[in-house]
Amino acid sequence: MIRISDTQLADLLLKLFENSAEAIFFFDRHGKVIALNHAAELILGAEVLDRMAAGDKEAICLTCKGYTSEQEMQTCMSCYMKNPQQDISSFQVYLDTKGKGVIPYTASYQTIDVENGIRVFMLRDLTKQYKTQEMLNQKMMMKNIIKAQEDERKRISRELHDGVAQEMLSSLVELRVLKYMNVDQEVLQKVQQTEGTLMRLLDDIRHLSVELRPAALDDLGLEAAFRTHFKWIEKNYGLVVHFTSELESKRYEGEIETVVYRICQEAIFNALKYANVDEMDVRLLEDNEALQLHVSDRGDGFDLNIVHPKGTGLGLYGMRERAELAEGRLTIASEPGKGTRIQLEIPLRKGGGTR
Repeated sequence: MIRISDTQLADLLLKLFENSAEAIFFFDRHGKVIALNHAAELILGAEVLDRMAAGDKEAICLTCKGYTSEQEMQTCMSCYMKNPQQDISSFQVYLDTKGKGVIPYTASYQTIDVENGIRVFMLRDLTKQYKTQEMLNQKMMMKNIIKAQEDERKRISRELHDGVAQEMLSSLVELRVLKYMNVDQEVLQKVQQTEGTLMRLLDDIRHLSVELRPAALDDLGLEAAFRTHFKWIEKNYGLVVHFTSELESKRYEGEIETVVYRICQEAIFNALKYANVDEMDVRLLEDNEALQLHVSDRGDGFDLNIVHPKGTGLGLYGMRERAELAEGRLTIASEPGKGTRIQLEIPLRKGGGTR
């Protein structure tokens, strides 16, 4: 243990009292404030300070809005100030502060001079920790919501593919049998029309199943899912996606693959709706210990300084949220008439985030 003189120790304690960011109060045995530091003065209103200076032992009650007990979030029952025999090393208290409203503090209240009955009351502002915790909770809640959405999409997609589509295919087979039976021309024509309708409906169901959650993404990975999706895009919308991948069929954690797929999907549909293009470039690679996705077009572009470009802007917002949930970074570069470039980087844990 390092030894210092009493004078040095007293000097350090005085500096701690004067310069600490924590509010520090000293009370006598009767509950009157005998000293408080600058940090404490900053959080108290003028009336409270005046009453403390006048020796009013109830002055602290003007600013205190209760502490957290085992029964209530905020209560004044069995007040921590009313029991001079009890030391409380850590508890939560709420003070109505000057200019900032009610703020939660972590507090300690304990005797430091038994002979003279001097007690110290110390407060540390918890606002920043609360905001950090709230952001973490929101992030976890959003992650759970998106996971639940993806799980439900997967369930419905499988049900459409394995259930509804298969039943409809069976109905088509049975319907085609009628064409080889002895039926008149009018009935045969109606059978053929119905067959055509069912075929179109079956295609719609298959497309809907893929859009909800492509089986290739879960079974074969990003490259296979992208190639299937881009072929469907070209067939149905005429948009040619030039896709290059340097992953060599490598697999990643399900959450990472889902984020990359959904962001790319949203970027392509945004280009389809607003960019006025018939070609796009998509590239997948690993670089700097991160999985990277590059999506670019040479279309109309937009002004990034405009809060709401064409459409609602919710697509870009959703892309950013998904990226943040995977601890990734999404970069969007665009100018009117110069196209749009989107880059996603998701850091990979040791082992490349593979599975």
